[in-house]
Amino acid sequence: MFGAGNQNGRQRAAVAALVGVVLSGAAACGGSDDEGDRGGKGGKGGGKPPASASAPKALAEAQLRAVSFTDGEKIGPYTASEFTLGAPLGEDYTAAPAVCQPLVSLAEGATAHDPAAEVNRQVDIADEIAGIGVAVQLRSYANGEAAAVMKAIAAAGTQCAGGFVEERAVAKAKYLKAEPAKAPAFGDEAKAYRFTILDVKGKLKLYEYLTVVRSGSTTLSFRADFLGTKDIGAVPAEVMTAQWEKFEAGGKTGA
Repeated sequence: MFGAGNQNGRQRAAVAALVGVVLSGAAACGGSDDEGDRGGKGGKGGGKPPASASAPKALAEAQLRAVSFTDGEKIGPYTASEFTLGAPLGEDYTAAPAVCQPLVSLAEGATAHDPAAEVNRQVDIADEIAGIGVAVQLRSYANGEAAAVMKAIAAAGTQCAGGFVEERAVAKAKYLKAEPAKAPAFGDEAKAYRFTILDVKGKLKLYEYLTVVRSGSTTLSFRADFLGTKDIGAVPAEVMTAQWEKFEAGGKTGA
């Protein structure tokens, strides 16, 4: 059985599906902050990097699960749960222009960097349907592609700073801005963004925050939203720190 956190995750998903028609909810992934780069050497964003004996080894799904939040785990006032209605940041979310795709799903248009494994978690406050929600995603890549993903995100952040459109199966979200935000000081490199999004009626401005951290062959992404017009200011630091510490303590950085 799933815990209370998962119940709330299902409620948030249901509410978001309804509110999305009005608020144009947007799920994505990416971020950029020059101060967040700490020596990670990215591959070229335009294609897949060649295999290398020195490239970090991709982690298996079981390894990612071992270092991710567990269903019902408490992080301060937040509770982690598994996604029951699909996964966040999937390739069924697309962007126009296509160069902005990395900010939506970490993919890079036709030359998407496919992960070897991934684990997704929802983190929110139990019984608070309209509160802060954070989609936490751990992805492992082979052949140095995690660095290439980070490079693609940075390029998209620069080229799409003035906005873009996110397209899903039933709705579109117009991003007005993609602004650099403060990135955490852990990992090989980290990037963060603040998104300003217009609701479908063209009246309300919504805000979401995205942070992506790379450690070896793995990316840890955090997408925070609020089902309303409140600007929450950042991805909750306690959520990012707790997930990073658990990941690092597991000794599974993929280096």
